[in-house]
Amino acid sequence: MKKHNFSAGPCVLPQEVFKKASEAVIELDNSGLSLIEISHRSKAFVDIMEKARALALELLGLEGKGYKALFLQGGASTQFLMVALNLLEKRAGYLNSGAWATKALKEAKIYDDIYEVASSKNANFSYIPKGYDIPENYDYFHCTSNNTISGTQMKAFPDSPVPMVCDMSSDIFSRTIDFSKFGIIYAGAQKNMGPAGTTLVVVKEDILGKVSRKIPSMMDYKIHIDKGSMFNTPPVFAVYTSMLTLEWLKNKGGIAAIEEENEKKARLMYSEIDLNPLFKGFAAKEDRSIMNATFTLENENLKDTFETMLKEANINGVNGHRSVGGYRASMYNALSIDSVKALVEVMSELESKA
Repeated sequence: MKKHNFSAGPCVLPQEVFKKASEAVIELDNSGLSLIEISHRSKAFVDIMEKARALALELLGLEGKGYKALFLQGGASTQFLMVALNLLEKRAGYLNSGAWATKALKEAKIYDDIYEVASSKNANFSYIPKGYDIPENYDYFHCTSNNTISGTQMKAFPDSPVPMVCDMSSDIFSRTIDFSKFGIIYAGAQKNMGPAGTTLVVVKEDILGKVSRKIPSMMDYKIHIDKGSMFNTPPVFAVYTSMLTLEWLKNKGGIAAIEEENEKKARLMYSEIDLNPLFKGFAAKEDRSIMNATFTLENENLKDTFETMLKEANINGVNGHRSVGGYRASMYNALSIDSVKALVEVMSELESKA
């Protein structure tokens, strides 16, 4: 039986994507070859890469607006350094809203003049900082849209006077945003796109080429753009599966349609957290993520009972991160509302037993 998978990542993907991807591993489109043994220079795979890149721009509403989509390797963590290499000339500002934002800031600080414009570290990142200024003399401003560990999410983005860079790894394609506000968007695939192994990077071309340093070829966005995201051997399976997921999302009606589903799931989950006296939400209510609901169990004596009930209900992946504790329900695009209902039923049943 398929489990209700609330894992923070790698995470649940649509069943039809799993089916098509598994079939392609055996044989791709009656070619007599597996997806993972065809040449990455073959027309078959070049078409896959081009379709994946085009779908990303289409879904984000960035077609014809001067952006290029890339599928790169190294995870979002490589982008922490790659952004600085390509954009940092003198100084940059970072919003520190969680563990991954902290890591992005740390990597950029290899260079001088990296500033923390605001931070919520004082409250274990349980809220999103607000009311900060972004100086016009920064080369760029970096933020993280959604924080998987703490379960917070930026509900609004500043009107930045400088190029805005955003790590959207855990909520890409989940909600409608004016994506044209950003100079660079990057996101690891393993939340809402596909398996671990590739990272989507969407770059506005006109912000590149303004640094004086020499950039290593593998870290140079312009080179990857010029080579059609095929400068080196791409992660074929991860790109193909991401393409299938983007097709699935488009067929559902795109980001606006999936946002409605995501909001319904979040409302159901947070309603139970707020109404059930056995549980307490971790994140500030105004900053709660629709992707990752974090909460604690008020009575630790019920922990074993609760976790036994979760196991019996076939619910997987709800343990919270060690820095926050408690529980985390990750409700990415492909998670059905029936899975959320299953978790809520267990929480409600625990209250009746207490």
